[in-house]
Amino acid sequence: MSSHPSDVDDARSAPPDDHWSSVSRHVLNSYREANNALLAAMGFRPTAGSDAARPAAGTTVETAAAEVAFGDEAWVMERSTDDHDSLGVGDYVRFSKPIADTDVTAFAQVSGDTNRLHLEAEFADDTQFGGRIAHGTLVAGTISAALARLPGLTVYLSQNLEFTGPVEIGETVTAECEIVEDLGGDRYRLHTTVVDEDDDPVIDGEAVVIINDHPDE
Repeated sequence: MSSHPSDVDDARSAPPDDHWSSVSRHVLNSYREANNALLAAMGFRPTAGSDAARPAAGTTVETAAAEVAFGDEAWVMERSTDDHDSLGVGDYVRFSKPIADTDVTAFAQVSGDTNRLHLEAEFADDTQFGGRIAHGTLVAGTISAALARLPGLTVYLSQNLEFTGPVEIGETVTAECEIVEDLGGDRYRLHTTVVDEDDDPVIDGEAVVIINDHPDE
């Protein structure tokens, strides 16, 4: 999350140790906001005097798991076929979602990637990007999300990526995965891309996956 200007002025005039303490506090606050957002989605509220409310020991949150599994109203999916048995070269799936600020702070927490370029507005303003951008691997996660929406059960075997442009926080991206080769044995090679809201490519690559019949089918 962006820092207040007064915090930055204080950090610049303070000794190095004080500056990094300020940065650490900023990252910690980002973590807390991400935790609170996640807990709110799970139906919990932070309690006074604590960082976050915690469910009682042994408690499971099946409703939240179901919500995460099936999606969000801001997510959009399109695919060329709903039939696993008809999958072949030319079939595709597209998945779109906004890359929200809460996504970025939560990803920083779970991955440990606290690069200031993603978390501090004042720092990022002075870079070649002119502002905060989303983690490249967070954006690449939309490719995995798209693959998971192919008919059947998709298992990753490999993925290569080329990052061709930045994604601003709050921007909606679209991942497209198209089958370009049937390798046999339910294995497929796919061209994988991610574009931004202007249809400019931000990620290009290739994946190899197994797509089995879904266990429930």
